[in-house]
This record gives sequence, structure tokens and C-alpha cells, in this order.
Amino acid sequence: MLCVRGNLGPCSLANKSSEKESEKLIPLQISRRRGVVRFTKLILAMAASSSLVSHGRLGLPFASFSKKPSPFPSHTSLRWPVVAPSQSFGLKLSKGTQNRSRNIVQANGDAVQSSTTTSQAEALEWVKQDNRRLLHVVYRVGDLDKTIRFYTECLGMKLLRKRDIPEEKYTNAFLGYGPEDSHFVVELTYNYGVDKYDIGTGFGHFGIAVEDVAKTVDLVRAKGGKVTREPGPVKGGKTVIAFVEDPDGYKFEILQRDLTPEPLCQVMLRVGDLDRSIEFYKKAYGMELLRTRDNPEYKYTIAMMGYEPEDKSAVLELTYNYGVKEYEKGNGYAQIAIGTDDVYKTAEVVKLCGGKVTREPGPLPGINTKITSCLDPDGWKTVFVDNIDFTKELE
Repeated sequence: MLCVRGNLGPCSLANKSSEKESEKLIPLQISRRRGVVRFTKLILAMAASSSLVSHGRLGLPFASFSKKPSPFPSHTSLRWPVVAPSQSFGLKLSKGTQNRSRNIVQANGDAVQSSTTTSQAEALEWVKQDNRRLLHVVYRVGDLDKTIRFYTECLGMKLLRKRDIPEEKYTNAFLGYGPEDSHFVVELTYNYGVDKYDIGTGFGHFGIAVEDVAKTVDLVRAKGGKVTREPGPVKGGKTVIAFVEDPDGYKFEILQRDLTPEPLCQVMLRVGDLDRSIEFYKKAYGMELLRTRDNPEYKYTIAMMGYEPEDKSAVLELTYNYGVKEYEKGNGYAQIAIGTDDVYKTAEVVKLCGGKVTREPGPLPGINTKITSCLDPDGWKTVFVDNIDFTKELE
């Protein structure tokens, strides 16, 4: 047997054949190792990015694949998994987190649209479908019995119900022109021992629609009420109006209008940026912009916002006075209450639209009615009330 000596020691001709086979396998093994390394790096990169999306840094749910993924990227680009939308909408991401997320996705080319955008679109669409209605407007008075007499005898309202909460030291009285389950009403709040409030400069007035303004004004005057504007056409328009004040100094605009299903028809609030407020009330609260009116002669613009036309439902009148950005709110006027099918989703939408939630959604102690409260860009408060719970409360 021939022997060959070398670095590997003696071997036979048969071993020589094996040596050649081994020489062929070495490059293949190296290639496979390199492939494993590349594949491992890819998996680690995908895991890192998936962890970033899935484990809370973006505040989104776990990622899921709609199809069984290939372990290797295509020759063009790697598509990241779509994040499935959660039951709730998800909150708006911070600017820094958005940038990090955008860099991760865009670094891989043709990326799918983020779930945050989908969630926002879904949330805004839900608002349009939500069953919303203005329920009542809440404000504080110093003498409950005196105010009730003024509203019933001078303005023609009815006392619908009273609610006394001795442990919290306050009493509520609900007044309006029809049942609470179908009409917009006022909720007067009397806090034990407090007989005077500061109305401030931001609150404007309430609107009452009547068939004869002059007759209503004469009745208010006869009952000792204060008339601050005699009947006549509105500035820059034709509608006949007058202004009166209740015992606490809250202004009421008396508007001449044909018979309407909702006589308590307006709440006027002043805002510092009308366009900003319109967009907020449209997106966050689901209201429609019914009309605007600019009056350059008197340097103000108004926007009517609501869920139904003005002649059928109460509306919010936002007023912008040229050049005035801020107002004093005082401590008299409190808030408007709006019905909703879901206070939890409502709170999320408000946050998505830049509003501030001041009371997280949940049931009220004692009556278990679910509510959430929030502020608009000017700091005006709104309370959203669960529709089903509100109906039960009225029963």
C-alpha cells in the first residue's frame, strides 16, 4: 500500500479520495455557517423591531401575521407585520415615539400603514355613528327657590325634578320645556351656604325661542326681572331678539321664532380661536357646523354647532371676538352634558383630538351612571353620560 506523508499524517489512497470530498465540503460548510449567521441576524433584527412594536413602547397591541411568513426577506424589501386594531382605538403617540416607529418601518422600504392612523380614522368614524344629544347645561345659583320661580313664571319652564344630596351639601333642580329623555334642560346647582357666584367674561348667554318676544319681555318686567336689551332686530340681521337676566345675572337671549320643539335652543360660549374650536367640536364631539356668521362692523364671528338643525334641537353658539384670545370663566357656569353610547371610547377620541380628560370614564359613586368629563381647547368643560344609564336614572 502506497503511503503519503503530510500534515495530516499517513493515509491510504482510499483516504485520499475522502480528503478530496472533505475539501469540497469545507466551502459548503463555511457557506452554510455564513447563511446561518445572516439568518440569525435577520431574526434578531425582526425580533427587536417586533418587540418595539409589540411590548408597549408604542402603546400598541401585539403584532400578528395574516399569512405564514417566509423566514427570508424578498430581494426587494421586508414587510413588517400589520398591528391588528384593538377594541379601543389607542392613544396618540408622542412625536419622538412616532419618529422612532417611522424610522423602523421606512428603513425597510415598502411598509404598511401604521395601526395608529387606522385607529384614528376608526375612532373619528365611530364618533359620527354614536348616538349623541345635548342633555342639559349645568350652572350654580345662589337662591334655588327664587331662580325656580323666575324660570317657571317668567320663562315658561317646568320644574321636572329635584335631587338633594345632603352628604355632599348640594341640591339640583332640573327645569325645561319637556321631558329630559327628549329635551334639552337646565340643571341648577345650589351649594349649601353659597349665595353668589362670579359668572366671568367667557360665558355668553342661554337662548330661549318664543313666538312673541315683546310679550315675554313684558312678563319678565312685570315679575321684577331685569331687561338689558329691548326687543328689536339683531345687529347685522333681521331676527327679533331681546336680552333679560335671571336673579343671578345669567343672560338669556329671547329669540322670536315660529313654534319649535326645543324652546331652550342655545348656549353661547366665547372662544379664542374659532377655527380650532370648530375642528375640535366636529372631530372630538361629533357635532356638525350648522352655519357661521361674520360681523366685521361689530368685530365678531359666530359658529353654530350641533347634532340637528337649529329649529329642531339645542345648539352650541361659539363666539369669537376679534383679537381676544382668553376669557375669565368665573365659577358660576359649570358644563354641558352630552349623551353617548360609550363613555370609554368617547374619552379616547377626546384624547386623540387633543382634548384633556379631567375625569376618566367610569360609574359615579352612589348612582352608578357612567360618565367622563373633558375640556375643550379653551377650557370649557363637557360631561359625557352613558345613554342607557341616563335612561335608568330618569326612571
